[in-house]
Amino acid sequence: MTSDNIAASFVSQIAAELKLPVRNVAAVAALLSEGATVPFIARYRKEATGSLDEVAITAIRDRAAQLVELESRRAAILKSLEERNLLTDSLRAQIQEATTVNTLEDLFAPFRPKRRTRATMAKDRGLEPLADWLTANQTNATADPVAQAAAFVVASEDKDKAVPTVEDALAGARDIIAERISEDAQARQQIRELFAKDALISSKLLMSKEGDPEAAKYRDYFAWSEPLAKIPSHRLLAIRRGETEGFLLMRVQIDETHATELLRRRFVQGAGSVAKQIQLACDDSYKRLLSSSLETEARIASKTRADKEAIAVFIENIRQLLMAAPLGQKRVLAIDPGFRTGCKIAVLDAQGKLLYDDVIYATAAAEFQVQQAREKIAAIINKLQIQAIAIGNGTAGRETETFLRTCAIPKTIPVVMVNESGASIYSASEVAREEFPDKDITVRGAVSIGRRLMDPLAELVKIDPKSIGVGQYQHDVDALALKRALDDTVASCVNHVGVEVNTASRQLLSYVSGLNATIAENLIQYRNLNGPFQTRQQLKDVPRLGDKAFEQAAGFLRIRDAANPLDASAVHPESYPVVTQMARDLNCTVADLVRDAALRSRIDLNKYVTPAIGLPTLQDILAELAKPGRDPREKFETFNFAEGISKPSDLKPGQKLPGIVTNVTAFGAFVDIGVHQDGLVHISQIADQFVKNPAEVLKVGQKVNATVLEVDLTRNRIALSLKSRPDLTPRAQNQNPNTPRTPNQPRQNQPAQKPSNSFGSLASALDDAFRKS
Repeated sequence: MTSDNIAASFVSQIAAELKLPVRNVAAVAALLSEGATVPFIARYRKEATGSLDEVAITAIRDRAAQLVELESRRAAILKSLEERNLLTDSLRAQIQEATTVNTLEDLFAPFRPKRRTRATMAKDRGLEPLADWLTANQTNATADPVAQAAAFVVASEDKDKAVPTVEDALAGARDIIAERISEDAQARQQIRELFAKDALISSKLLMSKEGDPEAAKYRDYFAWSEPLAKIPSHRLLAIRRGETEGFLLMRVQIDETHATELLRRRFVQGAGSVAKQIQLACDDSYKRLLSSSLETEARIASKTRADKEAIAVFIENIRQLLMAAPLGQKRVLAIDPGFRTGCKIAVLDAQGKLLYDDVIYATAAAEFQVQQAREKIAAIINKLQIQAIAIGNGTAGRETETFLRTCAIPKTIPVVMVNESGASIYSASEVAREEFPDKDITVRGAVSIGRRLMDPLAELVKIDPKSIGVGQYQHDVDALALKRALDDTVASCVNHVGVEVNTASRQLLSYVSGLNATIAENLIQYRNLNGPFQTRQQLKDVPRLGDKAFEQAAGFLRIRDAANPLDASAVHPESYPVVTQMARDLNCTVADLVRDAALRSRIDLNKYVTPAIGLPTLQDILAELAKPGRDPREKFETFNFAEGISKPSDLKPGQKLPGIVTNVTAFGAFVDIGVHQDGLVHISQIADQFVKNPAEVLKVGQKVNATVLEVDLTRNRIALSLKSRPDLTPRAQNQNPNTPRTPNQPRQNQPAQKPSNSFGSLASALDDAFRKS
C-alpha cells in the first residue's frame, strides 16, 4: 500500500469520525493524492466535494496523515515480530485491529528488544520458572512459595548468577511478574484511562530556587494543583515553561491506591501466600514501572492538547491580522517615529515602491528643528501628492501624531497609527536586504510600516508570524505543528484574497496554490525580463510552471486591466468557455456581462450545468462577473486615539477611550489605547454577560471603547474593561478563584467563571494574566 492510496483506504473511517458523506471524503482524498491544494479544492472543486470548506478539507488531510503514520508504525511492528519469529495469529489480529499508536505500542511492549532491567537480570539468574509457578498457583491455598523458592537458591561468586536467599529468589520472581504486568496492554490502557480522567497536575518551587528573584514570575505556581483534564492550555504551558527554566517541579499523578487496586483485581487470584506475592508484584509494577511511564504519556498528551488550543488561538489572531482592511493603492508617507535619532520617513508610490526617504526631528527637538520638519512634511505632501500618512505605533508614535496636527495637513489625508510589531524583524531580514540593499534598517522599517497600511497581507507574509506578537505561548508549543498551522493559515488568506501577479513579491507568490519559492522566483524573473503579464495563458511560459501548477494557481492570480476581464477575476481559466457561451447566448461580449447587471440577470444558470460544472461553480462565476477580482476584506476605516492621552501617566481610572484589539488569548485580550503599552482586558471584563472564549467576542484589529480600571506605573501595566458599566469601587479583596492550591488541598467547587465585584480580586487575576502573557 503506497502513501498516495492509504488515505483512500481510510475513507470510510475518516467520514465516520468527521461525520461527512463518504463520497465527499473520497473525492477530497483523491484530489489530495493528485497534488491538489486545500484552497484549490475548496474553491474550484465544489461539485466533487459537496462544497466542503477549507476547515473540513484540512481535517480530512490531517486525519489521513495520522492514519498513514499509524499504518507505517503497524507495518514496522509486524516486520520486527516476523523477523524474530514472534508473530502469532492472535497477536497479528490484535495488531491489525489496533486503532491508536498507544495501543500498538502496548501490544509491542512485551516483545520490544529490552535494555538490562531487574526482570532481565532475574531471568539470567534462572528465576523465570519460579515466576511462572507463582502465577499459575495463586488459587492453591496450600502452595508454599517459600518452599518452592528454596529450590532456586544458588551460591555463586558471580553476582549475576547468585541467588543467596529465598527472599532474593522471590524478589527476582516478583520483578519478572511486575514487568509482565507493566507490559500488559489492557492493564496499561486501564491505568491510562485513570490518568485521563482523574490525574492531578501539581507544581512547586524547587528548593534550590528559593529566594531567586527570577522565580517570582512563577509565584502563582509555587504550590499549585488542579485536575489535569480541566487545566487551561495557557496555565499548563506556563507551568511547563517554569519547569523548563528550572524554577518549578511539575508532577502528574493519580491516586496510587486506586491504581494498585485496579491491578490487583486484574492479576491477583485467591488469597493465599502465593497470591500475596502477586499483590506485592502489582504494587511494585505500578510504583516502579507504570506510574512513571504513564505519567510521561499523560504529560505528552496534555501538552499536545494545550499546544492545539494555543495554536488555534494564535492562528485565529494571525488570520484576523492578515485579513485586516487594506488602505489600497495610495501614495503614502510612512513615518517610523523616534526621539533622539529622529523620525525616519519614506514616501511610497501606489504600488509600494520607495520614492524618497529622509530623517526629520519632530519630537524632543529644538524649535527650529521642529519647524524645519513641518516645512519638509508640507513640501513632501504637496510635491509628491501624498494621499495618506502612516505612523508606527512604537516609541514616540503618539508624539509624532501630535506633531503632525501642527502641520496643517489637509483633512482629506488620513493619518493612521500602524501596528509595527515585527517591523524590526523584517528590517534586518534577508528579504529586506534583497529589496533595499543600499538602505539601512531604519528606512526599511519605515517602508514596512507604510506598506502595512496599504496592504497588511502582502507585507506581513514577509515576516515570521511568530514575530508579530499576536500569539499565546507560541514559542512553547510544538514548532512543527505550529509551522504547519501557520502555513495553512497564511496560504488560506493569500488565496482567499487573490494576488496581483504583476506586482506581488516573491514571498506573497510563494503562498499561492500550486506555487513554491522556486516558481515564484522564476515568475518574477520572467516578469522583469518580458514586462507585465498580459494574460493568464502567459503564465505557462514561466519555467517550471507546468500544467498542474497552472491549474492550481491560475484562479488565484489576478491580472489587473487585462484584455480579458476574467483574467482579473477569480473565475478559473477552465471555466472561461462557459462564460463565453453565456455571452454568446445573450449576443454580447464578456466585458458587457461584467458591465451590465441587467444582462447578468437574464442568465439561467441551469442551462449551463454539465457533469464537470455544477450550480456551485456557476453561482461563483456569476458573483465574480458582478465584481471581478473583488477584495473580500473589509473596507478600510480611519481610526483615531484619544487626543491628549499619549502615555500611561495620562490615564486615570474611569476614563473611556477608543482602542484597537492587538491580541486575543484564552484569558482575555490586549488593547492598544495609544499610550505605547497595551492594556489587558481580563476575560471577566470583556462583556456584561458570561464569556467562555474571548475569541468568540473579540478579534484582532477590532475597534472598541475601553474603560480604564487600574494603572500600575511601577510595572507599566494597564487594566481595562469593555463592560458597559464596570465597577470602579475598590473593596476588600475576596478569595480569588484563581488562587493556587497546595497539592493536598481539596479543590473548591468554583463556578466556571464568575466575574467578581471585588476590584482587589480582579487586580490579582489581571496580575496573573499579565504574567501569562
